[in-house]
Amino acid sequence: MVRPKTRDEIVQVADRLFYEQGFDSTAFADIAGAVGISRGNFYHHFKTKDDILAAVIAFRLARTAAMLDGWERNAEAPRERIRQFIEILIANEAKIMQFGCPVGTLCSELAKLDHPFQPQAREIFDLFRHWLTRQFVAAGCGEAADRLALHILMRSQGVASLALAYRDEAFVRREVEAAIDWLDQTLAAAV
Repeated sequence: MVRPKTRDEIVQVADRLFYEQGFDSTAFADIAGAVGISRGNFYHHFKTKDDILAAVIAFRLARTAAMLDGWERNAEAPRERIRQFIEILIANEAKIMQFGCPVGTLCSELAKLDHPFQPQAREIFDLFRHWLTRQFVAAGCGEAADRLALHILMRSQGVASLALAYRDEAFVRREVEAAIDWLDQTLAAAV
């Protein structure tokens, strides 16, 4: 019988290594070594690299959905929920400056590889997009909600890319403040 604990640990370690090293540059041996299991035990849980990639994407989707649900529960107003999304750049600043955005880097890498799982990885962006769209609708932005959701996604990805390139904390913080100012202006105009 498959031990869920070992499988879960493999997925979590693979998630971290795919983020830090890249999907293509991470070998089964890297994951097995980091988990502390033999390659044979690893193959007992995952037969192919695509199997582990599918599990990592599912793990990221579940983790993202849980985070968004938490933001939904913990903030009453749509503005505060959207602000939490924007401020994730600061919360994850050190990792973003070292490795980029975990969603953006995976989607970019899979697109470059023309990997068939790229649409599944993009579903994480879709979660953010649909959630942000709902927040903008709740804030009274109506038909512009999806466009505004894509704008804030684009803005956060741009900040993450430049944070990786320049590794400048002051830049990240300035851009987060500017995005919050944009949010306030956008929502004030919608009322």
